[in-house]
Amino acid sequence: MNVSFLGLGNMGRPIARNLLKAAVDLTVWNRSAARADELVAAGARRAETVADAARADVVCTMVADDAALEQIAWEGRLVELLPRGAIHVSMSTTSVALAEKLTAAHDARGATFVCAPVFGRPDAAAARKLFIVAAGPDPALDRCQPLFDAMGQRTFRIGQEPRLANLVKLSGNFLIASIIESLGEAFALVRKSGVDPNQYLELLTGTLFSAPIFRTYGSLIAERRYQPAGFKMPLGLKDITLALDAARAATVPMPLASLIRDHMIAALAQGFSDADWSALGELAARNAGIRA
Repeated sequence: MNVSFLGLGNMGRPIARNLLKAAVDLTVWNRSAARADELVAAGARRAETVADAARADVVCTMVADDAALEQIAWEGRLVELLPRGAIHVSMSTTSVALAEKLTAAHDARGATFVCAPVFGRPDAAAARKLFIVAAGPDPALDRCQPLFDAMGQRTFRIGQEPRLANLVKLSGNFLIASIIESLGEAFALVRKSGVDPNQYLELLTGTLFSAPIFRTYGSLIAERRYQPAGFKMPLGLKDITLALDAARAATVPMPLASLIRDHMIAALAQGFSDADWSALGELAARNAGIRA
């Protein structure tokens, strides 16, 4: 099986590196070509264009948003040039509507579209600790499973319709953002009242809130450590907006998601565009009159 991997950002590059370690016959492409240099030096082939990368058994894409994926799919001619019987695995967190559009486009060309977004930050990607949410026809998922095994620690198959994986990923990111918002408000309360934030974090994670997500984001908020960003605030806003779009289409009210979206917009207005989305905790602190 020959595989192409398109999109070598903070998540894509460590994932592609793990595919190489698993001895996958790998071709790589990135809009900024220099980001592929390390992988090419390690044995991957470089595709000069999306069209060059399209001629593969499996093409994985990991890009920032709908616009980037649409550009690869149509302007880059991936949908047009993907061989009959080939599989396009979208690992990006994109809209449910785009997943539906790409599923139809691939079906019309005799290829298969699969959605397989991931839960995990760049360090988890590097350590092959991602959780992969996959949806699509079972034969395609079976073919891709060895690749998923090389990328992450567990794959969850959600259903036959690719869009379902995107819906689940968006709902999960909404839950993560909700935890970040709650932690930020709680830390602002205790910090302003004179409680040591690290002692408070130890209490939380040693009792009722021992899950890794509380340790990870609680630590960032306690230490006010929002750089370097593992997941930037604008990407968080994008995902919450997409979750709200999906909710509106399904006639599902999500008032907390609307609140978080507005807080993310406020954070961007206050200069947190390059900060990790956990900087919602800093916004809560500022709203409480706490400064560094």
